Amino acid sequence: MAFKISDDCISCGACAGGCPCDAIAEGASHFEIDPEKCCSCGACAAGCPVEAISED
Repeated sequence: MAFKISDDCISCGACAGGCPCDAIAEGASHFEIDPEKCCSCGACAAGCPVEAISED
């Protein structure tokens, strides 16, 4: 199951740097995860300083 970034995201980019699947990119209002690329490893959630990432 892919992870999802909530509106609590502060656009710091920590999640994108920690993603081994290159599934995270900056969106219009915050970073977003491409569910087709997400390998559900959880590295992004572990690196998020505001806990804005959870399993969808």
